[in-house]
Amino acid sequence: MKIMIVVTHLLGTGHLARALTLARAFQRANHTATVVSGGMASPLLDRGDVPLLQMPPLRSDGVDFTRLLDLNGVPADPAVLEARTAQLIQHFHDLRPDVLITELFPFGRRTLRTEFLALLSEAKARPDPPLICASIRDILAPPSSPQKAEKTHDILSLYYDAVLVHADPEFTPLNLSWPVTASLQQRLHYTGLIAPPPAAPHPQKAGADEIIISAGGGDVGSHIFETAMQAAVGDDRRWRLLLGGSQPANRIAALQASAPANVTVEAARPDFRAMLHHAAASVSMCGYNTAIDVLQSGCRAVFIPFDAGSEVEQTIRAQALASLPQIAVVKNEDLTPDSLRTALSQLAAAPAGIPARTGFDGADETVRIVRDLRRKQHEN
Repeated sequence: MKIMIVVTHLLGTGHLARALTLARAFQRANHTATVVSGGMASPLLDRGDVPLLQMPPLRSDGVDFTRLLDLNGVPADPAVLEARTAQLIQHFHDLRPDVLITELFPFGRRTLRTEFLALLSEAKARPDPPLICASIRDILAPPSSPQKAEKTHDILSLYYDAVLVHADPEFTPLNLSWPVTASLQQRLHYTGLIAPPPAAPHPQKAGADEIIISAGGGDVGSHIFETAMQAAVGDDRRWRLLLGGSQPANRIAALQASAPANVTVEAARPDFRAMLHHAAASVSMCGYNTAIDVLQSGCRAVFIPFDAGSEVEQTIRAQALASLPQIAVVKNEDLTPDSLRTALSQLAAAPAGIPARTGFDGADETVRIVRDLRRKQHEN
């Protein structure tokens, strides 16, 4: 099969990371998978092993997802949006996929509905239309009104054959964050969590006995780094701050200038997942991929779920994970150097986590589900 995965990450890089992991699973099963990305380039994620077609990139203005900025940080004008739509349609014609997967849309990315609907209309108009699937994480941003949910369900009914939910239905069923109607229920296929293979312990034991602070691949989380810097003062452990984002050099330099002697500040590292095996604890937000990294390593962790604007996804996930003894949760409104030190002290007294090895085969399960659905589509 030929698979086309369309994704636009606007704030962090989790959506792109999940799309690439899914593409790699299709490749392992001897299918051809191409990712078309409309977000900012992320060199840390692009290994060169998956065809990655870049559209004119966009990002959100912070948590204002209705305000789209271009590569230069200015509001995207109609010419940029038209160029994206034309390029997306051209990629579809060039690839002629058997399967079209839209990441998050139509449950999110509604600001980009024009380009997505143009793509979907083109796909449906083909004499041999592809299998069309929506790919969504475990927890969504709940619709702000019943009308928005209805519009999403109308698009699903008109264009989509399936909704791939990358979650465990016993742990985080979709109805925790989204109204599931009878029609939507018929399209749902739970895949389990999508994760890369577990990272092995670091060969040089990098990060050993350190407090590792990270904030994903986006430009948010500065308050976490600043609080950690203050909490590290007078502490006898090593603290390591890993900064992601598009251009972290200036932020790194600013933090390095005031960092205590026991704090290392550097750019996000590709061996982060391996370092967690040796760390005393991880301090981070609670995005989908970061939560999986922590579970796969068994590392003690303090989650500070991202909750700016109307975001509730990470809070719901963190609350679900808080029952584990090696997990602590601190709300942003409660985050201070003292509260962070207290959470870390409580974790130090808790039993160490055991690296989780099951429930992360969602990418391979997605391949199986999509293959079977495509076969049934041909039979009908």
